[in-house]
Amino acid sequence: MKKSLALLFSVAFLDLLSFSLILPLLPYYAEHFGASPFLVGALTAAYAIGQVIGAPVIGRLSDRYGRKPLLVLSVAGSAISFGILGFAQSLPVIFAARLVGGLFGGNITVVQAYIADVTEAADRAKRFGLIGAAFGLGFIFGPPAGGLLSVSGYSVPALVAAGLEMLTLVLIVSVLPESLTSEAKAELRASPRSRFSLKLLREALTDTRIGKFFHLRFFTALAFLIFQTNYALFVQRRLGYDAKSTGLSLAFVGGLIALFQGGLIGPLARRFDEHRLFAAGALLSGLGLAAWAFTSSTAWLLVSLVPMSLGQGLVTTLNRSLVTKAVDREEIGGTLGLMSSLESGINILAPLIGGVLIGSIGAWAPGLLSAFLMLWSALFIVRRFPAAPHVESAAA
Repeated sequence: MKKSLALLFSVAFLDLLSFSLILPLLPYYAEHFGASPFLVGALTAAYAIGQVIGAPVIGRLSDRYGRKPLLVLSVAGSAISFGILGFAQSLPVIFAARLVGGLFGGNITVVQAYIADVTEAADRAKRFGLIGAAFGLGFIFGPPAGGLLSVSGYSVPALVAAGLEMLTLVLIVSVLPESLTSEAKAELRASPRSRFSLKLLREALTDTRIGKFFHLRFFTALAFLIFQTNYALFVQRRLGYDAKSTGLSLAFVGGLIALFQGGLIGPLARRFDEHRLFAAGALLSGLGLAAWAFTSSTAWLLVSLVPMSLGQGLVTTLNRSLVTKAVDREEIGGTLGLMSSLESGINILAPLIGGVLIGSIGAWAPGLLSAFLMLWSALFIVRRFPAAPHVESAAA
């Protein structure tokens, strides 16, 4: 199992590294082909729209046919999308590449389902935390590397990203075992809950077991994505940052998330009830976002990012851990896919909300709204989940 988890860590790291290589350059790439600001925003939304459709389908199919085949499919699709982007010579082709990337961008959903398959419930938060750490590391190295590669042309980072996805594909095909046994796959395939249908996905949203976790994910993800998608505009207006300074400060956030998720979540989840940890994380993140709203210096900015990053790492990891414990085995992939789809939908909404708030009220407004959403989420989970005795895991 340790070998599989190490490979999954590599898959998550390479996936976000390839994604973040081109993410900061997409506006410049699109403007090179004459895109207006509106079309640049639409380009960002195209990937999220693809994920809204693709993530729950890939997750549900992985419940039915196994994790490895769907990992192969999604990573191969991502490699193709980056290849199309690298050779694009027009805006419609760039849009098509990002839409294809979103449709096949469910590999992290399958990675999370794989972890749920091979990890005891008591240790699940720790394992999800390690995947979160891989994300943080990818975000540290990806944007600066993309900037350096773009010196040779905006298409170069996209082609390098395609190469990284191909490397990931080789690792999965040659090394990663299937997490579900033949008997388990036959059992899951026979279950009506593993079949993909829009009706089942609609039912999941109103399912009494998991509806509250989707409720929490909507508000906590909206809070963080308002921060993330409007961060560059905020620091430009408040602190006069250029692209280099913005990238370095975001790398600081990535480093914090990698440190917290990789080193702290496991020990904390073994010691404390996960619902209470979630509430503490939402409270910390809310306080950090409130401080961020009134940033007046770089020192203040960096201090505010510490509790925000710690809290965000906790709520993201624990939300996934808790929801996988609330459903049956044959529903894990589909449920995680639906959660990814929800997050992608929020990714379309968040920049619009933040942009309107900054333009009509002030640069501080997105931070205060995000803080309110996090604090409200902390109160919600405390009210819905009374304190219960927590049993420490004996496993490391």
